[in-house]
Amino acid sequence: MGHLNGKPYCRKCIGFSGAMVEQDVDKPKRVILRLNYSLSEEQQNLSDQIVKNFQRGVDTLVYAVCGSGKTEISYAVIRYAMEKGMHVGFALPRRDVVIELYERLHDAFPYNNIVAVYGGHHDVLVGDCVILTTHQLFRYPNYFDLIVMDEIDAFPYKGNDVLEGVFKQALRGHCLMMSATPSKEVVQTFRSPGHQMLTLHTRFHKHPIPVPKNVLKQGYLKIFYLIKTLHAFQKEGRPVFVFVPKIDLSVSLYRILSAACPKGNYVNSKREDRTEIIQAFKQRKYDYLITTAVLERGVTVSNLQVIVFEADSPIYNAAALIQIAGRAGRKNEAPDGEVIFLADKESEAMKNAISEIEYCNTFLQNMLPAD
Repeated sequence: MGHLNGKPYCRKCIGFSGAMVEQDVDKPKRVILRLNYSLSEEQQNLSDQIVKNFQRGVDTLVYAVCGSGKTEISYAVIRYAMEKGMHVGFALPRRDVVIELYERLHDAFPYNNIVAVYGGHHDVLVGDCVILTTHQLFRYPNYFDLIVMDEIDAFPYKGNDVLEGVFKQALRGHCLMMSATPSKEVVQTFRSPGHQMLTLHTRFHKHPIPVPKNVLKQGYLKIFYLIKTLHAFQKEGRPVFVFVPKIDLSVSLYRILSAACPKGNYVNSKREDRTEIIQAFKQRKYDYLITTAVLERGVTVSNLQVIVFEADSPIYNAAALIQIAGRAGRKNEAPDGEVIFLADKESEAMKNAISEIEYCNTFLQNMLPAD
């Protein structure tokens, strides 16, 4: 705690400044949810239970594998809350995922005012549903009747007591939390009274999660293998994310690869035009993107292949590697994909990530009818 002009302030919170939202009167709204597909039976059951929990004041955690359709499961409770005129927020730790989700909810609720709020984009703060980064929750003290929060295990929210405090201050009602890799502490919390944990260990298209393959190469042999693999994927017309553990490596690796593998680019948290680059990649103007953790979550690309360069880096824990692997095989028209952990040696995180993915795939195997 410090003092400025004779008044106390929290040093951890000094970066939170700007316009705040005042309370207003709740007004019921007309809401039309437009989906071009049907939920699976498991998704529908979870969706119904989430609405029931919200109605009776129970906070819910959805523990579901990457690509299971967590976002779609939340639509029904969002619709219910908006119809009642409640204040609805959908919070995520990262700006890039907020931008991606805004487009999805805008399409799902075409007749409602969906607003996105993140750093540098906060001229409009009030709407039927506000999609925002967890940092921006400070603008909404005691405001939201419902907060849906995805990727609760992601940086910078995970383990950040300030952001956790801002979330609690913004929530006056109840929450729906979602994660593919929740911590033991979060799981324990949602097994206590007034909470419920729901699980979904299969993807909506009923195909297994691609199991990563360990490829162990030393030094420049990793580069040669990467070039060879990218050439093969380019020849087959398959887009690729190449994940790297550090920002400077995303730049240096691109400089090396760009001569041997044209039609690529790189993104990281410091690259200001990354939104345009990601959009161009989706439009197939690039064959591959070298990326840091900014694309670890939330972004969906059809027929995507994934390579983790230096997968044995201590920056990657098992949860991060599981999330990265979950980028592959997410689309119904392309449910399979390759995931390659390219490293000098096999780390414990790599082993644990593969074991967890194989474990989740056993749920699908048990659901399939016997021959």
